[in-house]
Amino acid sequence: MLIWVLMLIGGGTLSIWLDLRWFPTLFAHLVYHTVTLVIGVLLLRLVMRASRHTGRLLAQLGREGELPRMETNRLVTTGVYGCMRHPMHFGLLFFPWAVALILGSPTFLLVIAPMEMLFMVVMIKFIEEPEAIRKFGDTYREYQKQVPMFNLNPDCWLQILND
Repeated sequence: MLIWVLMLIGGGTLSIWLDLRWFPTLFAHLVYHTVTLVIGVLLLRLVMRASRHTGRLLAQLGREGELPRMETNRLVTTGVYGCMRHPMHFGLLFFPWAVALILGSPTFLLVIAPMEMLFMVVMIKFIEEPEAIRKFGDTYREYQKQVPMFNLNPDCWLQILND
């Protein structure tokens, strides 16, 4: 959570500072900011919906017995988890773009948000995936062979958003 806050506050601050230098007229353009705000809010709503839906699904199917909040002890491979291994993270990947659009920052949108998204993918690959292998062993390795980390199939995207 702290990493999210640092990325968003740091990215937002840096991008506004750079925008004031690189795009001073665009930074004060009312129509541009109105359009990006509307698109950003809509994207943020989709991100939150995807996160809520996939998080609930993981909480319902991935927990057996008494566990601390946010912990799982069962590998979920059905539903949207049958078409991609990290549907919640896939939705959250678009969070930096939503914030960038809400801020109306071209620097955040074109430079900082993609770097943050890449950072999140690297964290999933090198922290989350090894943790899942430790937790679920060969079952998870087989799941990795069968199901991609992310899936660009529109049917899969719809599963992420459907409650």
